[in-house]
Amino acid sequence: MANYILGISAFYHDSAAALLKDGELIAAAQEERFSRKKHDHSFPQKAIDYCLQEAEISARDLDFVVFYEKPFVKFNRILETYLTVAPKGLRSFLMAMPLWIGQKLWIPDLIKKNLGYNGPLLFAEHHESHAASAFFPSPFQKAAILTMDGVGEWAISSIGIGEGNAIQLLSELHFPHSLGLLYSAFTYFTGFKVNSGEYKLMGLAPYGEPKYRQIILDELIDLKEDGSFKLNMRYFNYLSGLTMTNRRFARLFGGPPRKPEAPLTQREMDLAASVQSVTEEIVLRMAKHVRQLTGQKYLCLAGGVALNCVANGKLLRSGLFDDIWIQPAAGDAGGALGAAYLAYYHHLKQTRSVNGQTDRQNGSYLGPSFSDREIEAFLQKEHAVYRHLDEAELLELTADLLRQGKVTGWFQGRMEFGPRALGNRSILADPRKADMQKILNLKIKFRESFRPFAPAVLEEDAAEWFEIDRPSPYMLLTAFVHPSKRLPEETSQLLQGLDRLKLRRSLIPAVTHVDYSARLQTVNQKTNPLFYRLLKTFKQKTGCPVLINTSFNVRGEPIVRTPQEAHACFLRTQMDVLVMGHFILLKSEQPQTHIQTYRQEVFELD
Repeated sequence: MANYILGISAFYHDSAAALLKDGELIAAAQEERFSRKKHDHSFPQKAIDYCLQEAEISARDLDFVVFYEKPFVKFNRILETYLTVAPKGLRSFLMAMPLWIGQKLWIPDLIKKNLGYNGPLLFAEHHESHAASAFFPSPFQKAAILTMDGVGEWAISSIGIGEGNAIQLLSELHFPHSLGLLYSAFTYFTGFKVNSGEYKLMGLAPYGEPKYRQIILDELIDLKEDGSFKLNMRYFNYLSGLTMTNRRFARLFGGPPRKPEAPLTQREMDLAASVQSVTEEIVLRMAKHVRQLTGQKYLCLAGGVALNCVANGKLLRSGLFDDIWIQPAAGDAGGALGAAYLAYYHHLKQTRSVNGQTDRQNGSYLGPSFSDREIEAFLQKEHAVYRHLDEAELLELTADLLRQGKVTGWFQGRMEFGPRALGNRSILADPRKADMQKILNLKIKFRESFRPFAPAVLEEDAAEWFEIDRPSPYMLLTAFVHPSKRLPEETSQLLQGLDRLKLRRSLIPAVTHVDYSARLQTVNQKTNPLFYRLLKTFKQKTGCPVLINTSFNVRGEPIVRTPQEAHACFLRTQMDVLVMGHFILLKSEQPQTHIQTYRQEVFELD
């Protein structure tokens, strides 16, 4: 009889559920994809329902349910923090307590009631869940583990070692001295939203110079050689207030925080470059210490900081480790997966087998899928104009349309688990067109013009187009565009800030950041055969094995999950083509009344 273990993460941000069957990861999804609330932190009821449906079981068939952290320990940390800073922080205390007293402290009752489940319930520690999510799906039999995030119960970073079916945490850094919260403080100060705008800060960094790096190191952080550090809490407000930084922080950096949506200035660009530089330094020092402490040649990463692909790329290029593996859902969503693995390997003592080559994340294609029959039923109901093609015809036409500069929504197979679209819920475009970055940002994604786009490249061609010598299947590493594909810099030194966007830097300018970097996804035939064949077809027509791959959503909304959501996004943006299953829709052929109806809808932009 099969063994089923459900892992759950909830109540901070990016709630999720993950399901193991006999130790194999068969389903995982974030609640936001079902609720349509970005970074939804609520109990992941819909994600749980999906996981059970995917396995064709009910909650009664579960052997264990595991929560990704220990609520009472976390509650103790919050109470101690409030008592330490009292009487400051009363307002945030009064805002937080009702949710804790009314919900978060009653998780066992909540799980039993919502799931109709009366079996064993286990609780893992937050960073233990991160560590498990990093090591157990990895291809390594033995490896060092490094986790870094905002905060769990008390830990903000941990070092561990994994071997076979066991992980052991060796040391921790504790709240409030957090690398994740330091980065979030600068995210807030530069006018972006904490827990979602960190990607924007990272993307903004290459436009600036690290002018404030030394001020950060002198005033904000006491950094040791081993990567451990303490923050100077005189400059931060997250212990007692509702903001990340205070007036001292503002005076240190020349004025108040940028207001959201206000024009970006050179100060914000330089601040982004500075905190990114410090972050990379801390990650490298930590990694060096991990190598010395554990002696391991492989490293596994998780926690929200592990989504900083620029730091990851620098770590890989440092040569400190022979290879690194990063959990694709490195943030709190992945904690659900790690919690389930802990029950299977630590509690049940099951054997773990690896081959050293492929991981057990299944490409992170772990979410819902929709059959052609379901897609066509929806299209008929909507009175959409579409064509049904066989696979060869579909790939030929799609590649031709992409070559012509058409922006294409690509909806195929199982939805990705984690924050990245990896070729199943993607918007695709031709990276050779110099104006494509601007078109996608302003007319499709409705977001800031400086935001870079990621390339998807055939795995066997990656080394010819980028300076990388290994696969990057999860879009978690940056690599520089190969020198042979770059163009002469010419007047680049005369331009500053966002004006640098105007330069054509390479043969694939739409995915080449201003520092020649790219956050790339390598695609192989085994993991995603259809997307691979599309890239192959595009290469045959153009000589270029690269496509822009950005997530299928608009700013402020989660990635689409259903054909309905994909169709709505297609109609209300200036997307040209929608491919769902074996069906293709051209915007020019859709009834104008449909397009106008969708474009008149009001949707929230964060």
